[in-house]
Amino acid sequence: MPRPHTLRARLTAGLVVLLAVSCAAVGVAAVVELNGFLTGRLDQQLHDAGERFPASLEHGGTLPSDHDGDQDGGGDKDGDGDTRRQTVGTFGARLVGDTVTNAAVVGSGPGAGTGALDVTLGAADRRTLAAVPADGRGHTVELSALDDYRVMAVRGRDGDVLITGLPTEPVEATVHRLELVAAVVFGAALALAGFAGAVWVRWSLRPLSRVAATATKVSRLPLSSGEVGLWPRAPEADPRSEVGRVADAFNTMLGHVEDALTKRQASEERLRSFAADASHELRTPVASIRGHAELALLHPGPVPPKVARALERIEAEAARMGEMVDDLLLLARLDAGRPLERLPVDLTRLVLDAVTDAQAAGPGHRWTLELSEEPVTVTGDAHRLHQVLANLLANARLHTPVGSTITISLETEDGTAVLKVHDDGPGVAADVRPRVFERFTHGDRRRAEGVENGTGTGLGLSIVAAVAEAHGGGVALDSAPGSTTFTVRIPVGNG
Repeated sequence: MPRPHTLRARLTAGLVVLLAVSCAAVGVAAVVELNGFLTGRLDQQLHDAGERFPASLEHGGTLPSDHDGDQDGGGDKDGDGDTRRQTVGTFGARLVGDTVTNAAVVGSGPGAGTGALDVTLGAADRRTLAAVPADGRGHTVELSALDDYRVMAVRGRDGDVLITGLPTEPVEATVHRLELVAAVVFGAALALAGFAGAVWVRWSLRPLSRVAATATKVSRLPLSSGEVGLWPRAPEADPRSEVGRVADAFNTMLGHVEDALTKRQASEERLRSFAADASHELRTPVASIRGHAELALLHPGPVPPKVARALERIEAEAARMGEMVDDLLLLARLDAGRPLERLPVDLTRLVLDAVTDAQAAGPGHRWTLELSEEPVTVTGDAHRLHQVLANLLANARLHTPVGSTITISLETEDGTAVLKVHDDGPGVAADVRPRVFERFTHGDRRRAEGVENGTGTGLGLSIVAAVAEAHGGGVALDSAPGSTTFTVRIPVGNG
């Protein structure tokens, strides 16, 4: 039997089970009490009947030599036992030692009331009767020649044992009828109680069901997007009840969470605005610094070598700072949800161009292509998608030693363009993998030979993730020593 899972089903099942146990206890107690009461009445009837009938089985009349206790009464007209005041079905038996000498039962006589009928007992029945103690108390025995009987044995005046018995069939019939009536009544009561209990529990748990429905709606809200609106609240319930207190606590919790998310959203908006404004404002002074450095290097007069080297570093760092500012500005715009271009882009052509540029920048690496036969076209921003390719290839080149093989594959799977950049370099460190797409995350570049520490801004992979998500796709990393794969997925029909 399957276990109920909902609280409503469990409460209803528990109610029905408790009622069933109570009904069973009442029924068993009633049956046992009635059986004991009727058996006691049967024992009283045996005591009232005495041993007259079994004593009369040896001598049917009032003979002088009769010492079995029937001197005061003669037998019936047939001389086969004294059946006066005996109930039909009364059993009598006389035992001498362990031997049954006589056995009869009171039956209906032909037109003359009652008469004693001899009973032929089997060996098992004789042993059963011989085992009945002569204590004047009732005992239940099963006689194959008759049926179940309640018998009482006493000792006669001649040292024999006289047994009187009455059938237990009336008692059993009454008890069985009570069992049937109890089963029908209790069964109907259980069915009615189960239905009424289910209705009552359902009605009582309506406020809790509303809380659960509200919680389900809240769980489906896009909390990661940062947009916070007016959340649904659980309906008010009686605060004196447990369900009412749960609803009140749930609504209070929702208020706290909504306030926290609202503050977080406001903080993120301020941070995005600051990053965008700072990036925009920094572009001019950075360009100015770079321009002055270039102008100083073009001075016609002699420039000391140290000064020339310093101006070259200023120009290089200014260029690097300019790239960083441009990247931060791009990320700020993507975070703000600025729409990108939505034009058909030949992704295959972009891969070929990006690989050509990467080969020129990293001639010491082996570059291989695995492209599908048909061109792969997506809808998106060609410039940003080219930036994704350039960043992935630059990342593979910078973090692998010279001589490594970098494989770029492009195919279409179930309406999605799948771009993979695989290398056989040392892999991404385990502590870096969880945050590899976060901003300003730097790997250990000392693993790659000939790479100067500090190269790069730590924004390349975060731009890859942001651009892929802006196109309705995503990026994933699978890395191990000797095998690292970045996979970018972009819907072909994204528009």
